[in-house]
Order: sequence, then C-alpha cells, then structure tokens
Amino acid sequence: MNNIDELKSSGLKATLPRLKILEVFQRGTRRHMTAEDVYKVLLADGADVGLATVYRVLMQFEQAGLLSRNHFEAGKAVFELNEGKHHDHLVCLDCGRVEEFFDAEIEKRQKAVAVTRGFELQDHSLSLYAVCTKKNCEHRLVK
Repeated sequence: MNNIDELKSSGLKATLPRLKILEVFQRGTRRHMTAEDVYKVLLADGADVGLATVYRVLMQFEQAGLLSRNHFEAGKAVFELNEGKHHDHLVCLDCGRVEEFFDAEIEKRQKAVAVTRGFELQDHSLSLYAVCTKKNCEHRLVK
C-alpha cells in the first residue's frame, strides 16, 4: 500500500504536508520523534511545512491510528509509527535513547495482576526508565 492509499484508508486526505510527515516516520532512522524532531527533518529537506501544521498532522495521525504517542520526557509527546505489534520501552535517563522490547512473561504477569484485582486488561503502556551501563555507550552525552 502506498502512502496515498494508507492515508485514504485512514480517512485522511492525501495532502502534501501529511505525505511529507508520514514519509519522515517511514524513512527515518529514529523511531520515536517529537513534533520538533519532525519539523527539523522537514526543514533540512527543504519542505515548506510549519510547526503548527506538524502538530496538527501528528494529532490527526494519532486519532487515525497511524501513529502512537508516548510521554517519555517530562511533558514531551513522542510519536512512533503504529505497526500493530505491542511492545514496551526502555528509556535511558542519560541520553533519552529509547529501546523497544517485548517480554512474554511481563505481559502474562500484567494480565494476572489485573485479573487478581478484578479487572480485564484492555490496553497498557510500560516504560522502564534506566541508565545505560555500557562503558562506551555511543548514545551517552559527553560530560
């Protein structure tokens, strides 16, 4: 399915800003991006898309199910392509790098906790905040 069809199947018109922003997520090396990150990529590509438009399109993409939103940093929304597969996140407190993971045991345990307390789990989001222990982590900021 091409980007135009993907937008149309989500109920959105295929406008140039929407196509450009979807492309940023599809071809980008970073999976988790703020609106400002997307805007910087568009500026570097010479696209004439304003920051307000980026925010508006990201909200539309989230409502249409194309993107998922997380809040890893204090007050900053971070978006990623919604590929339909559940995963959780490890977030480095030093550099902000986000690593995705899936652990079947954690998933089973969360469901069991909900059932034990009289709930039926519908959805969840798990983010673990940690500090990288690799001595020469290439993502760590130089201090």
